[in-house]
Amino acid sequence: MNDLFYQQFPSLQRRQEGNSFVFLDGPAGTQVPQSVIDGISHYYLNSNANSHGAFITTQETDQVIDGTREKVAAFLGAEGPHTISFGQNMTSLNFSLSRAIGRALQPGDEILITQLDHEANRGPWLTLREQGIIVKEIPLLPEGVLDYEALEQLLSNRTRLIAMGWASNILGTINQVHRVRSLAYRVGAWLLLDAVHYAPHFTIDVQEIGCDFLLCSAYKFYGPHVGLLYARPGMLDRLQPDRLRTTYQHAPYSIETGTLNHAALAGVSAAIDFIASFGKGNEFQEQLVDAMHQLRQYEQERFRELYTGLSAIDGVEVYGPGINDGDRAPTIAFNLPNMNADTACELLAQHHIFAWSGHFYAIRSTEVLGLLESGGVIRMGISGYVRSEDINRTVEVVRELATS
Repeated sequence: MNDLFYQQFPSLQRRQEGNSFVFLDGPAGTQVPQSVIDGISHYYLNSNANSHGAFITTQETDQVIDGTREKVAAFLGAEGPHTISFGQNMTSLNFSLSRAIGRALQPGDEILITQLDHEANRGPWLTLREQGIIVKEIPLLPEGVLDYEALEQLLSNRTRLIAMGWASNILGTINQVHRVRSLAYRVGAWLLLDAVHYAPHFTIDVQEIGCDFLLCSAYKFYGPHVGLLYARPGMLDRLQPDRLRTTYQHAPYSIETGTLNHAALAGVSAAIDFIASFGKGNEFQEQLVDAMHQLRQYEQERFRELYTGLSAIDGVEVYGPGINDGDRAPTIAFNLPNMNADTACELLAQHHIFAWSGHFYAIRSTEVLGLLESGGVIRMGISGYVRSEDINRTVEVVRELATS
């Protein structure tokens, strides 16, 4: 967002042969600030223990777990820490949740998924077909947005769940979740949102949305690898997750398996504190909301520079919706006219520019758009530490590659 923000990330100071790096790989995971590294180290140095014991380090561990639930609840606008569960990653949590929801369904019940989503929000639901659940796909249109008219036609009195990403991790498309929430209400279906790609860039208020479940991952917003689950009050208690006899039988613990990664949770707490430190307000949540608004504005400015610069290069084909702020996250997917995505990213890396190639586990959308057989796309994304000079450098290198 500014020089002070940039300076908090030790990895950004690294050089190779005197050259700095351009980190446009944020959609696959961001760099972490020093305060997150310190938070994890402090836990290991001072409080490393299992939970729910009588001595000081275990009590401090309990404080880390409980405190992080409170921080995540504030970050997501949730009703309280009792709505927040932790897991190894979003994929693992969603598989656990799908099995629990599957036990509450009957053969012939229906689930809607999308052709746009990451496989982490498709595969867990597709496995339920083994027990007679009907899984329908909401189509993806050529311009990279979902077909909402088709969605309405797919709904029935047997629809039990709509599982949808909030923002596409490959195209940056932002889905119309409020519209979908209204449609779900119409048939009495639950709404589950994959916010992994949305949470790093936009303010979330789960109570305002009215979703039943929401999942995201802290390593996408400057934290460590931890999966986060919001479940509307009462929802988890209606389900039967996989659990041991010794596991607490009520939310938020019932879906958590084994010993949590306590040090990583300390890092999650530190990451949310880090974001809030750039915001204004009397209350912690007010600071978070203000900081996320600032972050969004900064990222959209840098993204406009990147999108405009790349789109102006002859032969570069950009995929997904247009540049309007409300239409997309700061992620761009494109291809060059004279080479595949893998080769392009290898050449970009030689210029110390970090980007990804392929389908990024959004393999269904890559198939539908006819991009899979050719190797997928080049993906770049804006994080809060990407500067205008990074964008200028990237556009110039891509221009050279496109004409080579």
